[in-house]
Amino acid sequence: MTKTGRAAQLEVSADDEDASPLYWGTILEAIVASHYTRKTGNKVRRVNAVLQHSDSNLPFMLANIDREIVGCPDVQILECKTAGINGARLWADGVPQYVQLQVMHQLSVTGKQAADVAVLVCGNEFRVYRIDRDEAMIANLIRLEKQFWHHVETDSPPPADGSDSSGQALRRLFPRDAGTVVDFTGDRELCAAYADWVSLREVLTRQEALEATLAQRIQQAMGDATQAKFETGSVRWKKSADSNVLDTASLLKSDPTLLQRYGKVRAGSRRFTNVETKS
Repeated sequence: MTKTGRAAQLEVSADDEDASPLYWGTILEAIVASHYTRKTGNKVRRVNAVLQHSDSNLPFMLANIDREIVGCPDVQILECKTAGINGARLWADGVPQYVQLQVMHQLSVTGKQAADVAVLVCGNEFRVYRIDRDEAMIANLIRLEKQFWHHVETDSPPPADGSDSSGQALRRLFPRDAGTVVDFTGDRELCAAYADWVSLREVLTRQEALEATLAQRIQQAMGDATQAKFETGSVRWKKSADSNVLDTASLLKSDPTLLQRYGKVRAGSRRFTNVETKS
């Protein structure tokens, strides 16, 4: 939608800017870059331009880099990241895959050989990772980017792939239903997809019931124990801390006018459910 000039049609949630990881990542970028220089001794500078791949067959490959590393033969690009409490888990085993792909794209566009990724985790842990140019990964990345750009050029949406981002895109594109009915009975591919979906849901339902039964058997055996050990692992059954919440039901009961004075409409969402066919 963005690349085809339809970004205005997307319904964007009005998130609190102060709570946005993207906002704080931008604010802290200069601090991360400055600390990188202090820790490594490598000097950096801003690149106030959108960079384009030198290959005329790849005009769609553009890149913005956080900083250029100057005077260092081993590494040429610096990517600055921040990770909060929720994002820290993505960095537990090193650089997350999405960041690796972002950096490899930058190395492809710029023709450079290596990049450092500097990340500030939870505001007090600073790490630096080196990513070297990988020609096989770049070739695969270019192939995939060409596939995506073909959808842009032909104005044809990419097929849904089961990812979270695909689900988010569909919710943004089609936030409301029109109350109409479409007939796919003549579409063999979609009919097969529906049949597979129903069958898979039945399998998942049985598996979820089995999973709940096994978990409850272990819980019953544990009683009030906090942790249980097994030959191949362990489980923890721990009570979370108590918290104070507002009893809105009692509050509205004591003063029903509060809903009229302070209420706000919460947008509904579309539910995707199976409709049983009557025989």
